[in-house]
Amino acid sequence: MFPGTFAATTPDKPAVIMTGSGETLTYRELEDGSARLARFLVARGLRRGDGIALLAGNSPRVFEVYWAAMRAGLYVTLVNRHLTASEVAYIVADCGARVLVASADLADVAAEVLVPAVELRLAYGGPVEGFDDYDTALDGVSAEPLDDQPAGAAMLYSSGTTGRPKGIRVPLPDRRIDEPGDGYVSVFAPMYGFDADTVYLSPAPLYHAAPLRFTATVQAGGGTVVVMERFDPEGALAAVERFRVTHSQWVPTMFVRLLKLPAEVRARYDVSSLRVAVHAAAPCPVDVKRAMIGWWGPVLHEYYAASEGIGITFIDSAQWLERPGSVGHGGVQGDLRICDDETGAVLPPRQVGTVYFARPGADLFVYHNDPEKTAGSRHPDHDDWATVGDLGYVDEDGFLFLTDRRAFMIISGGVNIYPREAEDALALHPAVLDVAVIGVPDEEMGESVLAVVQPAEGITAGPELERELIAHTREHIAHFKAPQRVVFTDDMPRTPTGKLVKQKLRDRYAVRP
Repeated sequence: MFPGTFAATTPDKPAVIMTGSGETLTYRELEDGSARLARFLVARGLRRGDGIALLAGNSPRVFEVYWAAMRAGLYVTLVNRHLTASEVAYIVADCGARVLVASADLADVAAEVLVPAVELRLAYGGPVEGFDDYDTALDGVSAEPLDDQPAGAAMLYSSGTTGRPKGIRVPLPDRRIDEPGDGYVSVFAPMYGFDADTVYLSPAPLYHAAPLRFTATVQAGGGTVVVMERFDPEGALAAVERFRVTHSQWVPTMFVRLLKLPAEVRARYDVSSLRVAVHAAAPCPVDVKRAMIGWWGPVLHEYYAASEGIGITFIDSAQWLERPGSVGHGGVQGDLRICDDETGAVLPPRQVGTVYFARPGADLFVYHNDPEKTAGSRHPDHDDWATVGDLGYVDEDGFLFLTDRRAFMIISGGVNIYPREAEDALALHPAVLDVAVIGVPDEEMGESVLAVVQPAEGITAGPELERELIAHTREHIAHFKAPQRVVFTDDMPRTPTGKLVKQKLRDRYAVRP
């Protein structure tokens, strides 16, 4: 289905509600606005396969631009609003955008994004130097849908947690926007029960792949998307109660912050309307997930996937309680293969290797303008097996357990150490607000294990807390896996979607202080 369907049947129903401002976009408004922009872009010469970039925070206008691109056969790139002007310019140039749309609250950054290939610059919400006014440009443009509406696609960029962001370019769908065949709708709608009665809370930035694609999937089915301008743990609970949210999606750092709310605050809000609480994007510590199931009930559903679209695993609460730590079973899109990192051989159950998905006959993604990285994502002996570099193993029933990202593994004295184990052990310690574990150079061992901790509010950092945290970790995992040292920071480099940018920590602590 397509949102335009519901503009005819339920025109006044909210397609989007903002939790902070209360601003609402109805299905009729979404249909008219996206159809008008699509017609305007085609009139300006854009054709199937061309690109448009959007620099904006969470707002209803994001969906208007997104669906306009989808119904004009364009690639749309949503740019991280927290980037600098030079970082934004790199993405806008790299994706080949002919049009740049920006929101006025980012005027200072947008005005400095000077990319010669961009032919048209539109700003909404106020003036931006060098940009035409969005509403003025579209004034008088017909909202009648184009006769030809080939389906477009999102071209999103990796978060850059281990290097410079890379564009993930998938083939354009061979169908019209109003024809069936959307992969996310066909897989996730029946999996999680998305339909016209769905009220879906999105607390994360919309420029991230999962929030964008899940909210679009809900709108394709006629549900209502409730969007937070920015995540706030108590505000999220209030939104669930106020809007009687049925579905939601989270990342584990949000769970940690929810669980660290005072008990009386957590008890203040009614979350009984939740039928499905999806989480993904980063590994979830076992104790954190167990606590969330204990609080919200067996409504947690986890999936493991990537923006590259190579494959998916799923697991519900009941399955997870039987296999704590698993991220699910594959087979919905591609079969799991755990392969030796050096030989490429498929490994038996319980042996750690690189996680691949086998996709025979599939038209796989490429990393835009980076054939070397694209080649590195494929299996050495099978062009239709792809990986994003995660390490893990499967049990005897084929359920996947992730250990870490290959690039994050620590090799100390010839022994492989996965930082996630120590991070999980420290995640719910009351003195810890945030934590990352990295390998740092060590003359004797090659690398040693360092924990970087952001203390909770009111906690005094120092040698005593360092000893306490090391001892706490050793109570949960083998001593050789625990940090030898702990350093404290008030600046943990995470993306707004909760992903840790470990390369920044490695650069910061590469030399022993």
